[in-house]
Amino acid sequence: MEVDIFSQQLIAWYEDDHRDLPWRNVNDPYKIWVSEIILQQTRVVQGLGYYLRFIEKFPDIISLANASEVEVLQIWQGLGYYSRARNMHTTAKDILNNYHGIFPEKYEAIIKLKGIGKYTAAAISSIAFNLPYPAIDGNVLRVVSRVMGIFEDISSTEAYKIIEKACQKWIKGVPAGTFNQAMMELGATCCTPKQSHCEICPVADRCYAFAYEAVEKLPIIIKKIKIKTRYFHYFLLFQNDNIIIEQRNRNDIWKKLFQFPLIETSEKCEKPDSKLLSQLGICHPEKLVFIKEIVHQLTHQRLIIRFYRIDEPVELQEGQFFVKINDIHEYPFPIALQIKKNDIILPFH
Repeated sequence: MEVDIFSQQLIAWYEDDHRDLPWRNVNDPYKIWVSEIILQQTRVVQGLGYYLRFIEKFPDIISLANASEVEVLQIWQGLGYYSRARNMHTTAKDILNNYHGIFPEKYEAIIKLKGIGKYTAAAISSIAFNLPYPAIDGNVLRVVSRVMGIFEDISSTEAYKIIEKACQKWIKGVPAGTFNQAMMELGATCCTPKQSHCEICPVADRCYAFAYEAVEKLPIIIKKIKIKTRYFHYFLLFQNDNIIIEQRNRNDIWKKLFQFPLIETSEKCEKPDSKLLSQLGICHPEKLVFIKEIVHQLTHQRLIIRFYRIDEPVELQEGQFFVKINDIHEYPFPIALQIKKNDIILPFH
């Protein structure tokens, strides 16, 4: 089978000049799966430490399947997009129960697993099993749009079909896993969103954007993300050396993580009114002490978060419970809610 010159140049560059990462040069589908899920919404520099800690805690599918959900969320704490961790836990149990703890080898079976879409299934099946499925993520979309000079909106179905067809052509006759990793590496280190390094690109001589000075114009991104602003008021309610917490169980951000008692308001205010506070058992609003306000940015949401404390006894509401202040680190909290000891003059860490 004749191999496209694009693929030859790309793979030769990758084999000589790729980053040394712990999930590279392995064909264990479990480790590849973990790395791909972590890196879906996370830069390598941040995800590396999480990957190493995750594999140390859960070295295989069986250990992950047998872990508690709290344990899984705790190791994921601070990484964000927590549905990824919950889906991995569910999938590990599925593989244990239905595949005897062995990761399935066929693409058709892999893509049916919870939390695994087209890209992740292609990455796992190509890297672990050398199946010729192109893994197309944001990096690959950007690279191919520049190489081929695609002036369609990069999020459109038309653009995706063109890019997928090109990748299916290029992946033929070469090690599929190496090709996919090389494409990802090119987009992550060379053909970057801004300040691309065309002078060292192995395929610059085959690139439309480089030839026609269109690197800054491509890819075309028309779709704009709508940002919703939300107003969260969290209350640190103490009783001796205990504090009240609860688990987020609604189908919302931070699902299954823990938090302090919360009131969400529809608009910004100094503090919720007495009627809302009474729902948390706070009968003396004048005793509230404001701690601080932070702004926490998510992909589609901007959170204005205010923290307060009160030391008077408060009755537990449904779903709430007391924990020792020194034991609070045993519960996975969103990174935005990890109050520092200097903020409350208490040993949270």
